[in-house]
Amino acid sequence: MISVTELRNGTKVEMDGGLWECLEYSHLKMGRGGAKVVTKFRNMETGSIVDRTFNSGEKLQDIYVEGKKMQYLYPDGEDFVFMDLETFDQITLARALVGDAAKFMKENTEVEVAMYGDKALNITLPNQVVLKIVETDPGVRGDTVSGGTKPAKLETGATVQVPLFVEQDTNVKVDTRTGQYLSRA
Repeated sequence: MISVTELRNGTKVEMDGGLWECLEYSHLKMGRGGAKVVTKFRNMETGSIVDRTFNSGEKLQDIYVEGKKMQYLYPDGEDFVFMDLETFDQITLARALVGDAAKFMKENTEVEVAMYGDKALNITLPNQVVLKIVETDPGVRGDTVSGGTKPAKLETGATVQVPLFVEQDTNVKVDTRTGQYLSRA
């Protein structure tokens, strides 16, 4: 158990029958009465965000979330199959759990899966991935680095904006957090 005054950004707790991560907190000292802790929590299972206010003496159950290195193997219908790199056990995660990360995952990509006991909570991709452009308009003579952009479809099905000089079958680095083109690879 931890006191609400010990909450920090990223602290993970169990409350109201769910697993929550603290996004923001502030400690307010009232002129009269006790201090209050105003927080913002994100549900780690559903992604919903709630604001909560606690009295300074309240306690919450803290939890330990383990990050496991796993490798994405293949899609299985609407699900995705991952392999634990230490034990070689395979787990299947639903598309809802993987979320937008599916746009940048290709086979054999290493990811970090947040686990609470035997339950997977979410996945985190590397900050940058190298993907191949499978479809884009051809470049035109005179296109420069400082020119405009055009859409390009990647091998995973995602579409990113790339400079005009980038051609089809080129490997590019993409930022998985923002979905933006970084450079050619």
